[in-house]
Amino acid sequence: MFEFAGGEGAFLALATAHHERCLQDPVLEHPFSHPGHPQHVARLANYWAEVFGGPDLYSRASDGQSGMLLIHAGMGADDDLGDRFVSCFVKAADDAHLPDDPEFRRALRDYMEWAVRDVHTYNPKGSTVPAKLQIPRWSWDGLQSQAAAV
Repeated sequence: MFEFAGGEGAFLALATAHHERCLQDPVLEHPFSHPGHPQHVARLANYWAEVFGGPDLYSRASDGQSGMLLIHAGMGADDDLGDRFVSCFVKAADDAHLPDDPEFRRALRDYMEWAVRDVHTYNPKGSTVPAKLQIPRWSWDGLQSQAAAV
């Protein structure tokens, strides 16, 4: 899926468009407007690229899946955030001019819906994230490898 999407440039365009969409959303704007990692958009692009079969740039530069989940864990965020996040992601795929192939778009949406549910499991205050989880891998057929510890 990484190659079909257009490689690293496509995922950078997707992450950039997604970030902009989230800044325009009245609910998502708050968490997305606060300073985070200075290379947030590039890291997000590397994360999604890795999930969809690209190089392991995110894993090599971070704490992998565990680190990503720790950033979002224990926030006690409203359930509505996930739906809004998915909606921004789907629209950002259009903004980034990703292939308009229906199966590709279905797989992207299926991934993001799964990812939002996964992140949401660590949403309650006091949640514990297991250490050394690997980045999940997603393909045309869905989840290929779970975020298992290394």
